[in-house]
Amino acid sequence: MATASITPDHDVVVTQSHIAAPPERVFQAITDPRQMLQWWGDKNMYRTTACEADVRVNGTWKSRGAMANGDTFEVSGEYLEVDPPRRLVYAWRATWMGALITTVEWHLEPHDGGTLVRIQHSGFADDAQAAKSHGEGWQLVLNWMQSFVVKGETIDTRA
Repeated sequence: MATASITPDHDVVVTQSHIAAPPERVFQAITDPRQMLQWWGDKNMYRTTACEADVRVNGTWKSRGAMANGDTFEVSGEYLEVDPPRRLVYAWRATWMGALITTVEWHLEPHDGGTLVRIQHSGFADDAQAAKSHGEGWQLVLNWMQSFVVKGETIDTRA
């Protein structure tokens, strides 16, 4: 199960989980748009409807989706570091966050027959509510990914 913590200044969210799959498999799941469409979301919350990624330094990525109530959203950015299968860093611009641009860092470390995944999402600029909601969101994301890479569960098949 994923855990999350927030720095006292509410600027950084750190989420981590042990995923029972090798780092190479986890890296594929977080960089391959076809795979991300299968697992990133929940039919009762939101669904990612389109995803594109040019996974290289200065390459761009974009994800579009729809909330369960029909509202749409977009998240996009640029890749800042790409070191498969150990590290992925990118800028994060989300339509619901206005002009704020934050940074997401994925750290993948072989551990106990699987991968210790640590996500550090920074740049919330003392916005306690945004940090809290992203911490909760990243916990869901890690749990969804675990279900996908270990059991093959998708948005439509996950209980």
